[in-house]
Amino acid sequence: MGAVDTWRVVQLLLLHDLVEIECGDTPLFDAAGALVQAEREPVAAVVIFGLLPEGQGAALRALWKEFEAAESADARFAKALDRLQPILLNHAVGGGTWTDYDVDVGRERSLTRRIEEGSRALWAAAEAVFRDAVAAAGAGVGT
Repeated sequence: MGAVDTWRVVQLLLLHDLVEIECGDTPLFDAAGALVQAEREPVAAVVIFGLLPEGQGAALRALWKEFEAAESADARFAKALDRLQPILLNHAVGGGTWTDYDVDVGRERSLTRRIEEGSRALWAAAEAVFRDAVAAAGAGVGT
């Protein structure tokens, strides 16, 4: 993978998160919520980007769409970061939504495997967290 533009990655992540904040975020493991989330996000995007002057709103909406499509290297890396963050958080708190939704490491891997498309190094970090979480769970600690 080639170099990514850090500033664009930050913009993509921020715009993605703004839309999620407007419509309410859904945990990755909530399958029923994900269906509703897919309907709510475009509506939230219209609201948020509609508050801005037309040119600015259109430019920012294009960045949001770029993140969602994950076709550029910047967007794939941003998505990788977006998926890695909850893995780190769940592990740090000893389970989090892994516990809430009774998620095993196989399900977590299948839902987050796209991290590798954005960064092999971030996927390797996720795999290390999975190994550590499984070891901790075997020791009766956390997940």
